[in-house]
Amino acid sequence: MAMWLTKNRAAEGPVFGSMDKFEGLGIFFDTYKNNRPGTVFPYVMAMNGDGKTSYDQANDGKANEIAGCSARGIRNSDITTKARLTYFQDSFLRLELQYKDEDKWEQCFEVSTITIPNVAYLGFSAHTGELSDNHDIIRVEANNLYSTSPEASKPGKDRVSPGKKATQYDTKSGQKQSGSWGWFFLKIVLFLIGSAGAYVGYTIWRSSKRNSRF
Repeated sequence: MAMWLTKNRAAEGPVFGSMDKFEGLGIFFDTYKNNRPGTVFPYVMAMNGDGKTSYDQANDGKANEIAGCSARGIRNSDITTKARLTYFQDSFLRLELQYKDEDKWEQCFEVSTITIPNVAYLGFSAHTGELSDNHDIIRVEANNLYSTSPEASKPGKDRVSPGKKATQYDTKSGQKQSGSWGWFFLKIVLFLIGSAGAYVGYTIWRSSKRNSRF
């Protein structure tokens, strides 16, 4: 079975059921050993396709592997097998597996020199030979990760964890806005006091004018 993050949409082909000479990332969960001496299978590996290089079918991808690990026990596991792929652009790519115990993740690999297309299609495919195997994908989750800027590490700066939104508040701007609102209300109060004084003065003047008639 394979997981894909590629520049182009999936198309049927010879590489785990998908097209060869792809551009992007391929994660291969190979459960059957064809011709790779010294490697324990099942084996999980990553290939960073450039759109020109073919998958090394004859040697189970040995010539294309940028990272990988043996995962004996991933088939017929007593728990639901899980894989967690984490990618920070221009930083690292990490694959973790869970197949031995619940909530126990084991790192398969981590690489730093890899680039995934900015706009990539996520897909899954599978292919088998004479010996058949069965894989069921129960659930797929995708989440955005947020990496803090260097400014956030300075004293007095709020740090934001991956997956959380950052809320910024400008203290000076807030004080300025608060002061402007206070001055606005003060002007309203002064205007009301002035209006009330003018009305009282007008009432006294009108009363004195009436009394002067008699």
